[in-house]
Amino acid sequence: MLAEIALFVAGLAALVVGSDRAVTAAAEVARFYGVSPFFVGVTLISVGTSVPEMVTSVYGAWYGAGDIVVGNIVGSETAQITLAIGIVALISPIVAERRNVMIYGGAMTLAMIVMLLTLDDGVIQRSEGFLMMLAYANFVYTLYTNEGGSEVAQEVIEDAEPPESALPWIVGGLALVVIGGQLLVTNGIALARLAGVSEYLVGVLTGLGTTAPEIFVAGLAAHRGVSGISVGSILGSNITDPVFSLGVGALVADVAVTDLGSVQVSAAYMLVASLLVLGLFYWRRGVDRRAAVLCLLLYLPTFLFV
Repeated sequence: MLAEIALFVAGLAALVVGSDRAVTAAAEVARFYGVSPFFVGVTLISVGTSVPEMVTSVYGAWYGAGDIVVGNIVGSETAQITLAIGIVALISPIVAERRNVMIYGGAMTLAMIVMLLTLDDGVIQRSEGFLMMLAYANFVYTLYTNEGGSEVAQEVIEDAEPPESALPWIVGGLALVVIGGQLLVTNGIALARLAGVSEYLVGVLTGLGTTAPEIFVAGLAAHRGVSGISVGSILGSNITDPVFSLGVGALVADVAVTDLGSVQVSAAYMLVASLLVLGLFYWRRGVDRRAAVLCLLLYLPTFLFV
């Protein structure tokens, strides 16, 4: 069992380090071409920091571990909107325009509802996975055509790394992610069987670990005063994971869950916690340090429903 734990931790570490390297390099490329911080946060960085969830979904679907796939998404979503927001706001209070909260918070809520509806019968089929990914692609395209195009600067940013310097980091980071995903899923299944706990619980715990890139990137951005990337990456990831990350796994194989009751209850709490945090964002035009404590406390009930 010690070997499985060591390999599981090694896989998780590879996922986190690899995604961090790839995302940082990709963000530098975007900055080189003058793309705005908020748009980078909502699209490029949110997708990049969701790579661990995507890889976990692909491997989990391939090995028939649907409970780990869905548990990872639910655990990651809940941790991002509560823990990540709380930690970032403690570092530096978050200020958000109500318009952005309405647009991206609404898209996030819709993505979670779509996830809940597709899980109603306990199986996400390939056709549903494809439609989920298509819906996300349409969101990004609409966002870019309506807002992103006008936010792209006419000149490059001189202090950003050129694309040729960032490419090796992107490739190397993605290679670590692929290896880490394999180790994490296979040893997660083994641990669940050896410890006699549900694979869904392992998935939820894994979701907490795969949220580390989002927390790290958003916290670093908040510390540096780049609030656009900070808020955008978290809200963007919570749009990406329920539809795109889960849809990627469903394309590989149908994602079936065995512990449907726990899945539905914990996913419902994920949605409730998200609406509460979004309410704070809208009501207070952001999250200050006092509200950050409330966000952190909202994470605690997560494991009561597993």
